[in-house]
Amino acid sequence: MSTATGLLTIDLAAVRANWRTVCQHLSERPAAVLKADAYGLGAEPVGNSLYRAGCREFFFATLEEALAARSYLPEDTHLYILGGVRPGEESECLNAGLVPVLYSLAAIDRWAKVCQQADTKAPSVIKVDTGMTRLGLSLYDWEQLRAAPDRLRACHPSVVMSHLACADEWGHPMNREQQRRFAVIAVQARALLPGVRCSLANSSGIFLGRDWHFDMARPGASLYGFDPHLGREPRMHPVVQLALPVLQWRELRSEAAVGYGATTKVPAGRQLAIVAGGYADGLNRTIGRVGGQGYLGETRVPVVGRISMDTTIFDVTDAMLTSPAESAWIQVLDHRLTVAEVSHRIDALGYEVLTSLAGRYRRVYRDEVAK
Repeated sequence: MSTATGLLTIDLAAVRANWRTVCQHLSERPAAVLKADAYGLGAEPVGNSLYRAGCREFFFATLEEALAARSYLPEDTHLYILGGVRPGEESECLNAGLVPVLYSLAAIDRWAKVCQQADTKAPSVIKVDTGMTRLGLSLYDWEQLRAAPDRLRACHPSVVMSHLACADEWGHPMNREQQRRFAVIAVQARALLPGVRCSLANSSGIFLGRDWHFDMARPGASLYGFDPHLGREPRMHPVVQLALPVLQWRELRSEAAVGYGATTKVPAGRQLAIVAGGYADGLNRTIGRVGGQGYLGETRVPVVGRISMDTTIFDVTDAMLTSPAESAWIQVLDHRLTVAEVSHRIDALGYEVLTSLAGRYRRVYRDEVAK
């Protein structure tokens, strides 16, 4: 095993356990969001593991992500592109059997034209904005489509969807407001498009309650170990562990400034461990000033000084090392330091923590026990 970089362990059995937890709260089998390389954890192994668990529908961000997935996911899967298709990409998307999310009238018309030219009824997803003011048809655009049902049907929608803006804030009034708006759209869509499914809930939205579930939920972060509502049930199984190798031990014989800017002074007698891993590896630069921590064995040890590009420094004095091992590791993510805790500590999103885990780590996939 190389000790030149960190070791990122992804527990695929935990991913499947989280999938089952999500499924227990739904009456219909959900899709899974695999965008951004499964939030940085590896779309191919994660996607195939979820397929084994029963997932058959997957969402990606881009055409390139979905095209790649065609090579590793079985043929009976449905692959959706959240970012839609750019002008001129429609034929490639259609030929690969991918399903674009259409969020403008122009995109709807382009997809309809390509389907007509190919004499096929390739499905699409219509996305309507219910309050996030991001990608999606405005409510005015949706009314235009309702007034021209043939135009709507020409792009063969199989799903009508929207996205929640504040689902991770349990009591935010926008959650109910968006649910009400989408409920109206769902009734209208089903009247015009028999058999169409409606989708609103992301990971956090699932646990707002049944009113948000509709026909298809789209969990992402919860599958990867991030609790959808911090401090509330259900608790997700931790999926990632990140261990950083110690490059050097230092025992201070006198007070010393530590790290860039000399902003941190450490008194004589303290023991330091310098580990491989810095902000180039996805460790947020704020960690050093907001009480970042890791574990050396069973002892929680604090980060000291500023995070560097390639290294981080820990004060390991409390671990009471008499003869430090050359091949030691400090754990910075695991069941004791979860993604939720770390993201809360640095005032970030769990999504940021996961997707920031960069490629210099050696990845190991663990899949021994079906939890």
